[in-house]
Amino acid sequence: MKQKIHVAVGLIKNNDNQYLISKRHAHLHQGGLWEFTGGKIEANETAYAALCRELYEELNLTVKQASPFVRISYAYPDKHVCLDVWLVDDFTGDLQSSSAQAIQWVSPAELPGYSFPAANKAILNCITLPECYAITGRFDDKEDYIQHFKHCLNKGVKLVQLRTLTSDLDVLIDLANISGSLCKKEKAKLIVNADVDFLEKCDVDGIHLNSQRLFQYTARPVFPDKILAASVHNINELQQAIKIESDFVVVSPVLKTTSHPDAIPIGWNGLEEIISQSSIPVFALGGMKQDMLLKAKKSGAFGIAAISELWNHLK
Repeated sequence: MKQKIHVAVGLIKNNDNQYLISKRHAHLHQGGLWEFTGGKIEANETAYAALCRELYEELNLTVKQASPFVRISYAYPDKHVCLDVWLVDDFTGDLQSSSAQAIQWVSPAELPGYSFPAANKAILNCITLPECYAITGRFDDKEDYIQHFKHCLNKGVKLVQLRTLTSDLDVLIDLANISGSLCKKEKAKLIVNADVDFLEKCDVDGIHLNSQRLFQYTARPVFPDKILAASVHNINELQQAIKIESDFVVVSPVLKTTSHPDAIPIGWNGLEEIISQSSIPVFALGGMKQDMLLKAKKSGAFGIAAISELWNHLK
């Protein structure tokens, strides 16, 4: 079994919304590729302490404020790494590379033009994703649906999953068109819980696969310009989502829910166990409240997903 190396990574962001990247020396593992700066967490050292130490030693930067961003586990042929990624948006110091690595401030739009290690792909995905994922719930009719949907967007939600129990394709297309129009106005993204074929019928930002649809595919079934998400409840389903190159997964139920009262929650420990084996971002679902975002992130999740909290709470 390969040894797992635990690494603290700094996603360093300046006031111009640029991220700092550095180029690995050619003789190192993954040499010649760009990366977000960090280093190995030493024995009896916390991830935050390692982050502060590494950024000072490598870049002469003193961390003033940092928050958990995401935790990613990735198995290379020769080693297994766990990336404990922190968003660093307040720091001081005269920036310089102690090892003479090339360093560069890059905007989010420019990042795809740089070559990163495979483990960093998930970090790049997260930079473009909102941290809250709203899922549509019950509604009485079309007008009620629109009212709820507008409420979601008015709360600042930028990522919405259209999920409905209807088997009427025309109704789903109608709701998707309405939702897509509302999302465009607010610069939000719309993902539809449906078969992949739905993308041929309606122009939306992506598809969310439920755990049954997930196993219908052996490779990524959508083009790279579309988001592919999946619902998972255990390691087996997570591995399948990774196999078909999903952009992120939703893990549930973390806590007891009103929408699925009979489902047995996995708890925060169960969430962490699944995340410990995930090379893609995880959203926590099930009993989530917006004030639980930091707790979810401390568990390694990138964000939270919610129905009741973001859909049902009309003010």
